[in-house]
Amino acid sequence: MAITQAMCTSFKQALLDGEMDFSSDTSQTFKIALFTSSATLDASTTAYSTTNEVTGTGYTAGGNTLTISTNPTTSGTTAYLSFSNTTWSTATITARGALIYQSGGSNPAVAVLDFGADKTSTAGDFQIQFPTADASNAIIRIA
Repeated sequence: MAITQAMCTSFKQALLDGEMDFSSDTSQTFKIALFTSSATLDASTTAYSTTNEVTGTGYTAGGNTLTISTNPTTSGTTAYLSFSNTTWSTATITARGALIYQSGGSNPAVAVLDFGADKTSTAGDFQIQFPTADASNAIIRIA
């Protein structure tokens, strides 16, 4: 079992098929769910599943709804977007990684985040801090 950071291959195809819209279709909601070290998540992940999802105080299955902080934009030959940081308050959880996915329908996967090690909160805030929203660092980048 392993979590490997990647933009999901099925997400790339969904973009080309016009199935995901991060700017004009407000009916599309994106979420982030946390997973334990027992999860297997990588570029081949196609959809959100509760298998090996974190459980604990302050965490609800399915994770948090994300807010787009930087709408899709370009710099040079790179297109990118980013999300606002998200927090699980007063949480007692341990997570090894996360999955960003589109909520609804088949819950298609967007990207896998690998924390590099287990991260724990005990009756405190568990926060995902997204990187700087630019062509070199944004969480979603297409070069």
